[in-house]
Amino acid sequence: MIRTEALDRLPVRTAVPALRRALDDRGVAVLCAPPGTGKTTLVPLVLAGLTGEGPVRRVVVAEPRRIAARAAARRMAWLLGEQPGGRIGFTVRGERVVGRDTVVEVVTTGVLLQRLQRDQELAGVDAVIIDECHERHLDADTVAAFLLDVREAIRPDLRLVAASATTDAEGWARLLGDAPVVEAQGVSHPVEVLWAPPVRPVKPPHGMRVDPALLTHVAATVRRALGEREGDVLCFLPGVGEIGRVAGQLAGVDAEVLQVHGRAPAAVQDAVLAGSSGGRRVVLATSVAESSLTVPGVRVVVDSGLAREPRTDHARGLSALTTVRASQAAGRQRAGRAGREAPGAVYRCWDQAEDGRLARFPSPEIKVADLAAFALQAACWGDPDASSLALLDPPPAGAMGAAREVLEAIGAVDGGGRVTERGVRMSRLGLHPRLARALLDGAREVGARRAAEVVALLSEEPPREYGDDLAAALRTARRGQDGYAARWKQEVRRLSSSLGSGSPGTGKGGSDDAAAGLVAALAFPERVARARGDGAFLMASGTGAELRDSSRLRSAPWLAVAVADRPSHAASARVRLAAVIDEPTALLASGHLRVRGEEVRWVDGEVVARAVDRLGAVELAVRPLKQPDPELVRGALVEGLRREGLGLLRWTRDSEQLRLRLAFLHRVLGPPWPDVSDGALLAETGAWLEPELSRARRRADLGRIDAGQALRRLLPWATGEAVRLDELAPERIEVPSGSRIRVEYGGEQPVLAVKLQELFGMGETPRVAGVPVLVHLLSPAGRPAAVTADLASFWQEGYRAVRAELRGRYPKHPWPEDPATVPATRFTSARLKRS
Repeated sequence: MIRTEALDRLPVRTAVPALRRALDDRGVAVLCAPPGTGKTTLVPLVLAGLTGEGPVRRVVVAEPRRIAARAAARRMAWLLGEQPGGRIGFTVRGERVVGRDTVVEVVTTGVLLQRLQRDQELAGVDAVIIDECHERHLDADTVAAFLLDVREAIRPDLRLVAASATTDAEGWARLLGDAPVVEAQGVSHPVEVLWAPPVRPVKPPHGMRVDPALLTHVAATVRRALGEREGDVLCFLPGVGEIGRVAGQLAGVDAEVLQVHGRAPAAVQDAVLAGSSGGRRVVLATSVAESSLTVPGVRVVVDSGLAREPRTDHARGLSALTTVRASQAAGRQRAGRAGREAPGAVYRCWDQAEDGRLARFPSPEIKVADLAAFALQAACWGDPDASSLALLDPPPAGAMGAAREVLEAIGAVDGGGRVTERGVRMSRLGLHPRLARALLDGAREVGARRAAEVVALLSEEPPREYGDDLAAALRTARRGQDGYAARWKQEVRRLSSSLGSGSPGTGKGGSDDAAAGLVAALAFPERVARARGDGAFLMASGTGAELRDSSRLRSAPWLAVAVADRPSHAASARVRLAAVIDEPTALLASGHLRVRGEEVRWVDGEVVARAVDRLGAVELAVRPLKQPDPELVRGALVEGLRREGLGLLRWTRDSEQLRLRLAFLHRVLGPPWPDVSDGALLAETGAWLEPELSRARRRADLGRIDAGQALRRLLPWATGEAVRLDELAPERIEVPSGSRIRVEYGGEQPVLAVKLQELFGMGETPRVAGVPVLVHLLSPAGRPAAVTADLASFWQEGYRAVRAELRGRYPKHPWPEDPATVPATRFTSARLKRS
């Protein structure tokens, strides 16, 4: 029996007529409705004709999370007075509850992606609703792009709704071809904001780590909220681990403490979404409760201010979730949960001054995530570089390049990026391509069942209490009775079934330890790691890895690292899950990374020539080379010059002065006078350091190369300008005394440091290449007396004061009142008389 009264109370009902008109006119629409208005439950029922309005149509609703898909299906079925599996069904990975009468099917975006790859027409489906599209999950963006392709090419009748919990819908409207935007007003009660920062500073999050002091503060804030406010408390935390720790600190509170996240058992999820049975509740939740779920009874929100986002270090082959500050948009969504049913309050566990510095919106997943799965989906769709897909944000070129390398290495695409038959099979396994490779190739080596068991462990990281030994975690999961073990067993059945009875490799395949190691190495070949000693390892990717002091894996000669993260301040990654392997297993899984050849490098200040057999960055065997390739030696010497500088060559004072003179001419006159900066000289070693560089074999040989003689090769001989070097930038200038004084070219202006008396009679400042020199006038003892770039002005205005000072200090030297009337001299007055 339809619960008409409950349907009529849903605020989104007022927007339904406008939504119908938009779909009738354009076939596409963007629906903006705040959480709790019924956009996820009423709209699909209306579009499917299950509320008595219009013909019956088949509707698919795509949700970003499994928990949201199940909850939406159960809610819609309840509104119709049914159980899921009738006219309302749902399909998530590993679970399908539909029947022959199902009209509305709720699926995850991942499931819809798989369905579109198998059946682009979506035969029998009349409308698709992409729910919570504002969250910018990669699967949702990809589904939208594929559906727009389908509408344009083969199904113009397919109706498409992008449903968002925020009013930031302009981008989606443009993407859908200037689709109409239909807005529904929610019933929103006032929410009081209370700023509740920790009393003492806490460390910012990095990697997966959250300062325990912050979690203690969050738990204390929950206790405070229970004492100050009525109603249930919804507390937002970044992940399952933090939820568990805060739950432990809330032991003894006068309320039922419930945990909501993607890994929570279905019974717990149902209990939370069903509402309170009488007593107060504290619901600890991840961001899944921001908009995908409505939790009844909540009057208070406690917000830790943290969230989890994917990050990928392409250079090191490490992908993981990382803890970040939640965006302003997320903060508004979370706070709004307190005002759905009555006035409420939000306790924000950060300072008000910090709020304005937060990002406005969460990062689109396509910008920060590993794109290997996306690239495989695009290749299967026939658009390997995703250039023709209608996406709100294009995939970063670097991330797509890294994804292509991964796919090519595992045989999912060919050299041109086109999907292979193997790649198509991988895409249909519902796994990351790396795990799909591990499942297919691992089944041949260790048997289908055991490969499925290990891959199921890798697809959802086991709880920390399972430990960091993958093989031990496998045994724990087999005998486990917890929620994780139940999900793991379900996934093992799904993966085993996907391989089929005809899958090769049905034997025992050795021990659990060997199987776990091989399958993990097949999934992450760049992470096979050899021991360095004392719990430290080097991965094939070149990244160091370290185990905890208490780990039983510390004595292993080789590891297959399944899960690792690298904090921004750390030189090495921390291993969270790995399996022991031997060298043959490492070579089997990572053979494409094996390289044999000659290596000549600059190491610790010298040329080192070796024949090396390596697995990525891991050296398997090394022997010295007696006759290395001369070109490789030359390259190593150039690398040495880059690292340690041109000071490795022999520089005399004259050669240093020549370089400064050339630098001056290049700056003042430009070409053809050469650029002799470090960067320019290192880029053109062949133009000035040959043939000496090619004859060199070691560091000492560099020290024998006369840098000045080499620099002269860069002079503009071809134009004839080279002969003007001494004219344009003379090494010395002759002054009136007859002395030839060296010009220093190191500064902005050339400098002539000369005793004042030697310039008697010189009325104008000397010039070099048209630039007046800076004259440093010295005393008879060679000490600075004055500096001028205008000698004429000095004689008229400055000389009198300098003369007075020097005359008293050096009475034996001539100090005429008019220096223009006496000859310049280096000598004393007495010496002048004798001569």
